[in-house]
Amino acid sequence: MSGQRALQGISVVLYPIAQMGSDSSTHCFSPSAASDTDTISLLVFSGGPAVGDIRSRCLRLSDQSTNEALAVRTLLGHRLPLDAQKAKSEWYDIVEGNHSLWTGVSKPYRETIRTFLAYFQGQILRRSDELFVSVTEAIFLFSRVSQIPSESLVLPVISTNDRLTLAGELWDGTIIRGQNEISHPTNGTMQPVDKSNLSVLALPSRLKRVFYMSSEGSNLLHEVFPLVNPMVLEQLKSVDCIVYAMGSLFTSICPSLVNIIPSVLMGIGEIISSRSCPKVLLLNGTCDRETNGFMASCFVTAITDALNRTHGHPHNNLHNSPSRYMTTIFVLKDGEIPIDEKCLAEQGIFHVVIVDSIVDPTAGVIFDPKSLIRSLSDLLQAE
Repeated sequence: MSGQRALQGISVVLYPIAQMGSDSSTHCFSPSAASDTDTISLLVFSGGPAVGDIRSRCLRLSDQSTNEALAVRTLLGHRLPLDAQKAKSEWYDIVEGNHSLWTGVSKPYRETIRTFLAYFQGQILRRSDELFVSVTEAIFLFSRVSQIPSESLVLPVISTNDRLTLAGELWDGTIIRGQNEISHPTNGTMQPVDKSNLSVLALPSRLKRVFYMSSEGSNLLHEVFPLVNPMVLEQLKSVDCIVYAMGSLFTSICPSLVNIIPSVLMGIGEIISSRSCPKVLLLNGTCDRETNGFMASCFVTAITDALNRTHGHPHNNLHNSPSRYMTTIFVLKDGEIPIDEKCLAEQGIFHVVIVDSIVDPTAGVIFDPKSLIRSLSDLLQAE
């Protein structure tokens, strides 16, 4: 998974946990997501700054209860071919309503979607930067078109319309620009990113941190500090459980937590550390390029450093212990990452839960959905 793959198979099945109450919600952050509730609610951190991650999460949460809903889901999830001419031809077929992807979509539904696609095409041809006022607005429209349940709300963690780039700083001082170049380098080609763990060389040094830089930037002088989305902070104050999902640690999880300017002196780290609800880390099944050689406690340290803004400006740092951000770790039964319980205990984390696993053809070893639901339910009911 790079952003979404490891969580894709379970993002929808988290919904039954939210239904433990009569008026409850599932919350997925892509980079963040949430909504209000008076019973059981979950907040899942998963995903980085890429719009593709938000699209993937919205697709996973979209309605699948009817044949038409499935047809719309297939349409919205379709990828155009890499060949420019073939992509252009297929795109026009879709916009004009002649493509086979429209099969099963009723005329009113089809014309509603086509109207937006035609508008989108016009804005692109004009090279307009006014397609949407904000990412939140785009997510809202996508959610309505794909009929995402009202109990699920997807929110971007940062509040900006500027084009930002994710960068990584290694412990040897090297700066790597771009999310893919950190996790799955493409060597400057336009080929699809190969997300196989075996397809890329190890980093020359371990990652120290990730940070945002301007889209034209290339070094630390171009680091930027976007504002945190105030809607995210409001949801953090009320959820009943916070989940750090599995995925690429530095390019999926940490971008939702790190180097973001707090709103009214209260940032993500401040709020999470103040909450007494369960805070669960879903540990990956294997290491990747970003976490080569990591043990469980290394994941905890990385998340703690991000929330404490440890490697940011000294006047903006927090000094909370890991246990203020994490109370429980869910570990895959057949996972390959070593569980260094002594180090975890020194970090103040004593609750480690073994959860059954399955093998996903694209994401590898992941949590068995039913077992994960049961474990999360047990944890919440014990509170």
